[in-house]
Amino acid sequence: MIRTLLRGAQVITMSPGRPDAEAVDVLVEGDRIVELAEQIDRPEAESVDLSGRIIIPGLINAHLHTWQSALRLAGADWTLLEYLHRMHGVVAPHYTPADIYIGNLAGALNQINCGTTTLGDWCHNNPTPEHTDAAVEGLRESGIRAVFLHGTPGRAPDVPHPLAEVDRLLDRSARAHELLTVGMAIAGPQHSTSDVAVADLRAAGERGLVASMHQSGGEPAAAWEAVRSAGLFGPCTNVVHGAGLSDDWVATLVEAGVSFTTTPENELSHGHCSPITGRLLRLGAAPSLGTDTDTAVSGEILTAARIALAHQRDLDHAKHRHARGMMSPTASVTGKQALAWATVEGARALGLADKVGHLEPGMQADLVVIDARALNLWPVHDPIAAALHAGLANIEAVMVAGRWRKRDHALIDVDLDHVKNKLRESGARLARELMRY
Repeated sequence: MIRTLLRGAQVITMSPGRPDAEAVDVLVEGDRIVELAEQIDRPEAESVDLSGRIIIPGLINAHLHTWQSALRLAGADWTLLEYLHRMHGVVAPHYTPADIYIGNLAGALNQINCGTTTLGDWCHNNPTPEHTDAAVEGLRESGIRAVFLHGTPGRAPDVPHPLAEVDRLLDRSARAHELLTVGMAIAGPQHSTSDVAVADLRAAGERGLVASMHQSGGEPAAAWEAVRSAGLFGPCTNVVHGAGLSDDWVATLVEAGVSFTTTPENELSHGHCSPITGRLLRLGAAPSLGTDTDTAVSGEILTAARIALAHQRDLDHAKHRHARGMMSPTASVTGKQALAWATVEGARALGLADKVGHLEPGMQADLVVIDARALNLWPVHDPIAAALHAGLANIEAVMVAGRWRKRDHALIDVDLDHVKNKLRESGARLARELMRY
């Protein structure tokens, strides 16, 4: 069994009861963390000196339409209405399985490069089993840990989720890939009839799968009440955005254990309505984070965490200024909370809290090494703040399930030039479809 000893770093475990940061060694055996302690002595292990670095749990991007990677930033100036029309109405039908494959492969590799070790891949442009299999293969080849949320393109509100495809995945593709978990990207009560919304959530529950759904920019549809009456909201339910929900509905869902994923940069830019971060915090809950689409933003989940934090602080300062005539005297939300949104809360939203999201013995060895010697972070007065403000250039190394996927600031075990060429070819062809309209 391969043993790796990480020495000399400041370690942010995000585990309850431990210090915010501590000078401890990390011993990895196989795919798991087996020890966290001062000065571990294991001569047989590969010893890696990480002095001047910070180790954090692997970041978790809980919501990304990874298949769109070939059109990176093509819609940076789009509104939500333009995105829906151009991406889904115009371009999506022209995607071949090969486009889906290279989009998922390149998109997942970009996530690893940015420090993401777990990805919630919300795949809803898979009209055939071949498209689905291509998406799964792209994730598999990247080496990322992923929850493949099986969706469907252009489904009518009265058409149930294609469960035969979900069961096929459970029987075949997913079980052959130890880093892949299957979930359901359902239309949900906002975009389904009551009968279909209830049936889809019941089917997910019967299979023990996370069921994720969009909701934003409008009052809850009638089917929400039908799902509540059926008692189907619970910890395996994930609501993306949630910006159109009333405070009563948010409270009801939080009480039921439902997780929320906000994609703050995209939501603020596209016009989804304001992220619900503060509404969750007031209820003792917290969001997970996603970047949503590479057509609009860079895909860096730490950027999403900083935007979510700054936006909520701004709202809280404005509220205090309105009531007291000046800004808040202390920060209403901390950097550690924001880092938890990108780690602990992401793991909970994707049903993986027993495996990833924090560092402790027995957990999967998913971690990120941040080079804090760089001028933008040095000197490190607050390791949590330094980790939260790390940029892409600071992500020195990434480990997934005990295996290095990035080392010395470069992805490993991948022909990156080949991937980039294939992504460029796919993107050029798809962009031509955009220019027809």
